[in-house]
Amino acid sequence: MNDEQNPRGERSPGRKLTGALPAEAPAAEPPPPPAPSEEISGRQRLLAGLWPPRVSRAQLVVALLLFVLGLGLAIQVRSNSDNSALRGARQEDLVRILDELDNRTQRLEDEKQRLDDQRTELENSSDQAEEARKQTLEKERQLGILAGTVAAHGPGITLTISDPSGAVEADMLLDTVQELRAAGAEAIEVNGVRVVAGTYFSGDGGELRVDGRKIEAPYAFEVIGKPQDLEPALNIPGGVVQTLMGEQATAEVVRADDIVVDALRPAKQPDYARSSPQ
Repeated sequence: MNDEQNPRGERSPGRKLTGALPAEAPAAEPPPPPAPSEEISGRQRLLAGLWPPRVSRAQLVVALLLFVLGLGLAIQVRSNSDNSALRGARQEDLVRILDELDNRTQRLEDEKQRLDDQRTELENSSDQAEEARKQTLEKERQLGILAGTVAAHGPGITLTISDPSGAVEADMLLDTVQELRAAGAEAIEVNGVRVVAGTYFSGDGGELRVDGRKIEAPYAFEVIGKPQDLEPALNIPGGVVQTLMGEQATAEVVRADDIVVDALRPAKQPDYARSSPQ
């Protein structure tokens, strides 16, 4: 038996079997870390490959072209955003603006044609002296209308601006005159005061003056010109009528076949300027 009993009746552990156990294989050792000199040399090679950058002439040209293209696109986008005021306009408003531009172009073409005809008449007339005299008188009449020294009548419009709250300022009336002139107005009268090249507006709301003469609301404009051009010019989006409505004022435009502008300005003699021979 392998177990023996001791005097107390307990079993003692048996003898251990002796024998040779198989030897365990030694654990593999981790590879040694790279030497510091090799790591440093690798970083140096990487930095040497990245800096200084080696750029060819073709790459520089391509980069310059891309920069110019990007700059042009940015300018174009900004220009389009600046012209976004008309993007929200209705189709009929855009058509009205285009018609106004076409009308102004047509007026310039008509004026050019009239001057060409006058030149042709002078060149072809048998009595050039008499023809020159007629054209001089006609030119004097036209300049008298523009200077306000003679009365005038013709088709046009009447513009009546009501200002119950006194919110209409002098610059609004000036903008109205400028818009009418741009639309082809040939003679303008405001509350009995003839509007000429040197006319100015002054004063505050409710206390306005034209060339120093006080005027009161309602402000009545008598305008001679082509009604089909004058009325749309006042009603364009952001124009005179819309601006006045924003100030709680009202503007009424009425076309007429014959408008009389008879308020006159005295002919002022120049103090220093004299006519010179041609």
